[in-house]
Amino acid sequence: MLTAENLGKSYDGKTVIQDVSFTLEQGETLAVVGPSGCGKTTLLYLLSGLAAPDSGRALLDGGPISGPTSDISIILQDYGLLPWRTIIDNVALGLKIQGVGRRERLERARAQLADVGITGRDNEYPANLSGGEQQRVAIARAFVTRPRLTLLDEPFSSLDALTRERLQLALLTAWQARQVPYVLVTHSLEEAVMLGQRIMVMSARPARPVAVFDNPGFGDARIRDTEACFALLKELRHTVEAQW
Repeated sequence: MLTAENLGKSYDGKTVIQDVSFTLEQGETLAVVGPSGCGKTTLLYLLSGLAAPDSGRALLDGGPISGPTSDISIILQDYGLLPWRTIIDNVALGLKIQGVGRRERLERARAQLADVGITGRDNEYPANLSGGEQQRVAIARAFVTRPRLTLLDEPFSSLDALTRERLQLALLTAWQARQVPYVLVTHSLEEAVMLGQRIMVMSARPARPVAVFDNPGFGDARIRDTEACFALLKELRHTVEAQW
């Protein structure tokens, strides 16, 4: 489905990403962790087509990812909502770009907002929402176009602990309903275990994969309370700490 082949990227003569390779099949999820500033966000930009690799290539179903496409949605750290558009128009924007008629796109946007727990606030603006609510809107916008792949860049990093856990569960529930594969970049090892079917650990710059862990407990909303979770967290922590 998604293939990264020896991806490399440099900025100002400094290598940020080096020899990153992995595959993601339909319905799979991958969490990416590593030292702060190692280049995890750059990896998402390469996978989304927002940046071009200096070496290697990213493929979606065998075809090169050469620029932004409606097949791939990306959720950024700052939500990326347009402050001058209403909530419903923010969610429906991608459908409008795809040429979907107004009635259908509003119906689909409203239904997607309901799926993430926001109803009756269509005509409000992002500034009127809490951080958690804005993130729900961003998730709804990413899913409403029915992408084939979703990329998430630290989507819950600015939220309080309880809101973060609720939205992690909302994302997991949405994935279980649609099985849309995703790549999640996160600094939280616990979040990686909650949301990653596989977990890839990156080195410090230049970032490259140093380990990939399978997560047999993925999909269990109560995974945080299991011994398997504690054991995996311990192994992940030791692996990430060794990269500093």
